[in-house]
Amino acid sequence: MRGITKSFPGVRALQGVDLDLATGEVLALLGENGAGKSTLIKVLGGAHVHEEGTIEIDGHVTAIANPHDSQVAGIGIIYQEFNLVPGLTVRENLFLGQEGGALRWINARSERERAKQLFRRLGVPIDPEAICGSLTVAQQQIIEIAKALAQDARIIVMDEPSAALTLKEVDSLFAIIRELKAQGIGIIYISHRLDEIFQIADRVTVLRDGTYVGTESIGSLTRQRMIEMMVGRSIDDEFPKEKAAIGEERLVVRNLCRGRAVKDVSLSVRRGEVVGLTGLVGAGRTETARLIFGADRLERGEIELDGNRLTINKPRDAIAAGICLLTEDRKSQGLVLGQTCLENFGLPNVTSFSRFGVLRHRHEQSAFTTYVDSLQIKLTDQNQLAGTLSGGNQQKIVLAKWLERNADVIIFDEPTRGIDVGAKYEIYLLINRLAAQGKAILMISSELPEVLGMSDRIVVMHEGRVTGEITDVVNATQEQVMNLAIA
Repeated sequence: MRGITKSFPGVRALQGVDLDLATGEVLALLGENGAGKSTLIKVLGGAHVHEEGTIEIDGHVTAIANPHDSQVAGIGIIYQEFNLVPGLTVRENLFLGQEGGALRWINARSERERAKQLFRRLGVPIDPEAICGSLTVAQQQIIEIAKALAQDARIIVMDEPSAALTLKEVDSLFAIIRELKAQGIGIIYISHRLDEIFQIADRVTVLRDGTYVGTESIGSLTRQRMIEMMVGRSIDDEFPKEKAAIGEERLVVRNLCRGRAVKDVSLSVRRGEVVGLTGLVGAGRTETARLIFGADRLERGEIELDGNRLTINKPRDAIAAGICLLTEDRKSQGLVLGQTCLENFGLPNVTSFSRFGVLRHRHEQSAFTTYVDSLQIKLTDQNQLAGTLSGGNQQKIVLAKWLERNADVIIFDEPTRGIDVGAKYEIYLLINRLAAQGKAILMISSELPEVLGMSDRIVVMHEGRVTGEITDVVNATQEQVMNLAIA
């Protein structure tokens, strides 16, 4: 890709961007949220048409005006949100839109055999007749890869492929990627997890603010240099933890139970303390947070705030008591994407912005402006739709609405998932500020460096139970946490 330029109304998303991908290579495409990665990939996939520049494949200039052109050119795009039909079988999803056969009859037997060949090629046994919606995220990801291969893709783009995978599933994904490399397929790999980049990438291309920063081989890069290329400045400490004055217990939960997901979970968070709650995917961390917030009905257990026992049957009860939850999935649970940023900010704060039942828009706008400035939220105006923001800025909108509630307990569920390193740093600084104000913070994270870097205390779960607590976080190791997580 040479000199790719793409504009949207009022925004120059890409300005003269270059990208090279070799046969059998993994090229990591990095950059902060809003750097232009998604736009560049959508140009390659035919979802956007670029205004300037050229795309060459095997030395020939290729016109890509729509997704079909991209597919014909041998390009397969695997987006973060899978493009599968949950109610169809694996086979039907693999060949959707490619159905052949005489008299328009679908040759299911032939498709089934082709599907088996594709999975043998990937080294993963998946039943072609299984219903897609019944499979794990990791299996659905493999189906997306097989779908690209079924379309004879020679270039495969993977956008945040490991975001929802366990460590074991990530290892399996990397094994598949190495097999694809050996078959001569070029792979563009997008991820905010820098540790993965050093494991799987051959070279790294970095974008910043819609412009091309540079491309370097993985062997010539350090983690610090990679971060500097992405954010345009030096970040001396990736986890800028500051010690706050830790006081008395604010949130105390005892013997929380809900089915097999949460079994007798007890924990506490003190004033000014950041407690990291971690464990493998499926350990029950998110389920515990949902019980505290009233999103799921508690079967048994007690919840106390500042010594007072709470009855929480629904989120409104938790919000009224001073507990807020930044959900793991901000797009489906934390925001109403079709509403404006201002409307999302106002949702839990309507009462405080109203007088005699009438919403005071000017008061609401003024309050939101304060958070746009303090959190450095990047938006065109307050009426921009929340769904059009980058992941980091969406997270800040969710933060802003809860900060306006002045909650005493803030539960962060994967606060930096899908967020670039620069935005992560800002989230960490905000956590420090909240702790300094005496807030009690429960931070759920799968990122062990993040848990070790930002927690005052760590609680580890496995299969719905608390399996251990680490108080000497400064001297703790990832191995120590993992031993508790698999206990």
